[in-house]
Amino acid sequence: MQLSRETTMSKHAITLAGLLLAGTAFPGGFVHAAGTVGQITHLSGLLTVKRPDGTSRVLAVKSEVGEGDTLTTEQETYARIKFADNGEVVLRPGTQLKVEAYAFDQAKPESDNVVLNMLKGGLRAVTGLIGRRSRNSVNFATATATIGIRGTHFGALLCQNDCLGVPTITGKPPENGLHVDVTDGAIVVQNPAGQQVIASGQFGFVRSATTAPVIVPPQQGIQVTMPVAISRNAGAGRGVGKAKENECAVQ
Repeated sequence: MQLSRETTMSKHAITLAGLLLAGTAFPGGFVHAAGTVGQITHLSGLLTVKRPDGTSRVLAVKSEVGEGDTLTTEQETYARIKFADNGEVVLRPGTQLKVEAYAFDQAKPESDNVVLNMLKGGLRAVTGLIGRRSRNSVNFATATATIGIRGTHFGALLCQNDCLGVPTITGKPPENGLHVDVTDGAIVVQNPAGQQVIASGQFGFVRSATTAPVIVPPQQGIQVTMPVAISRNAGAGRGVGKAKENECAVQ
C-alpha cells in the first residue's frame, strides 16, 4: 500500500484493523515484566529508542519497550508495537512517540493508565483491554490536542511543516495541525478551545492548541494508512533484526 492513498477512507484501514486485532497475545509468550510495557513485533527500517536514563539504542523485532521510552522511526521506517493489554500502535516514517505512562494489571482495572505522547509524525492505533474496560484511561497526547479513546481503531497525523510528501485532493500539502480519522469506535479530541467526538467513518482536524477540533468532510480528510506487510501477524517482521540480541547501543 502506498502512502498516496492517505487522502481517502478505504478498505485498507479496515483490513489493518482486522489484522491487528487478530493477534491476542505477544509472540513467543511475552510476559509483561517489571518495567516492560510492550514489544516490537514488526519492523521495516531503522527504529531507535531513547531510554529514561538518557541512553539510546537501535531496536529490532522482539525488542522490549518500557515506560518513559521515546521511539523514533527514521525515513522509510514503519514499526509496530504490541502493548501488554494487546493494544497495538503502528508508527509511520518520521515519527516520535513517547510512552509517558503505562499502568496495567489485568486483575486491577482501577489502576489502568496509558498516556502516549506523539511528538511528531503519524500512527494508527487499535486499543486493547484497557481501552475496552477503562476507556477514560487511555489518552494520546499531541502538541495541539489530546485524543481520548472509546474502543477504537484510529489514525493520527501531526503536520508541523513536515508533511510535504502527503498528498491531498488539492495537490497541496496538508495544513499544519492534527489530522485524525476513525475506522471503528470513536475518539474524543479536546484541547483548551473545545472538544469534538469523531465517530467511525469520520475525519477531524485541529489547527492549533488554541483552536477547537472540528469534523471535516471526507473529501478533505487525511487518512493515515500503512503497508500491509507491517500489519500482517504471520512472520517475524522485516528490517533491523529478528531478536532483541540484535539491538545495539548508540554511542
